Amino acid sequence: MLRNRYSSYGEWLKRRFGGPVYKVSVDGGFTCPNRDGTVARGGCTYCSNDSFRALGVGAGKPVRQQIEEGIRFLSSRFDPRMFIVYWQHYTNTHGELETLRSRFEESLGVDDRIVGIAIGTRADCVEQPKLEMIRELAREKFVCLEYGLESARDETLERINRGHDFARYVEAVERTHALDLPVCAHVILGFPWESLSQMLEGAATLNRLGIDFVKVHHLHVLGNTALGQEYLRRPFKTFSLEEWVALVCDFIELLAPAIVIQRLFGWAPEHDLLAPRWGVHKSVVLQHIKNELVRRDSWQGKELGAARPEE
Repeated sequence: MLRNRYSSYGEWLKRRFGGPVYKVSVDGGFTCPNRDGTVARGGCTYCSNDSFRALGVGAGKPVRQQIEEGIRFLSSRFDPRMFIVYWQHYTNTHGELETLRSRFEESLGVDDRIVGIAIGTRADCVEQPKLEMIRELAREKFVCLEYGLESARDETLERINRGHDFARYVEAVERTHALDLPVCAHVILGFPWESLSQMLEGAATLNRLGIDFVKVHHLHVLGNTALGQEYLRRPFKTFSLEEWVALVCDFIELLAPAIVIQRLFGWAPEHDLLAPRWGVHKSVVLQHIKNELVRRDSWQGKELGAARPEE
């Protein structure tokens, strides 16, 4: 049986750094240009950043304290030797250049075991001087830029109040790659006005862009969002677990093997979640996906003609 039917981030990290690497999430105290009026107000219709605040991450705490607490928490459960600091909350390049430099440098210096940072941000918030500053950091440690694509369809981006079009995303990826900085794309599958074939076209888009990493999320509807209020007024279909497993395996088959998969489904706390409510642990969802790939005898990029991975 094949051990790895897709390019997993965990395995990639082990190859890159020689062992397991653990993520420590931080809240840098930034806001979002799509909320504060820089681009628009109200934010994306599906977004509730507070719902995804990781354990140990708290607004208002100094970044150093958040990292130290995160490392202590992980150390109480595992035997971690290396960490990546994930700037997760809101738009983490939405600030003055020197402020960003200071915060990122501080996060890299909190603990000698920190091997890099991942910076969650938007494609319309990475001006060239900021990218060049980040490239300087990348000369010493691993740095990845995470850009929310969500959808390559401008109709969808407008309907979710994303605040920029697909062309803006492409331009940001090209400038980032020109500086030899890796990009992780976030995509959402399941917007009710998109067909399954349109969702699967997203894999081809990632392939064309030469994306380095991807996080694939199913659309989940949260009560404290504009999309959630729309759902309460007029419920729309979301994926069952079985439907999601089938779709994401189709997506994997269409995804270039060089793209490393960081995530294959989204997750949200039960108290905020309206739909879908699968009622199982994350590990169960992942195992269902792996089992389906085994059942199909399939692997990443199979539909593109990619060779069967070695045993």
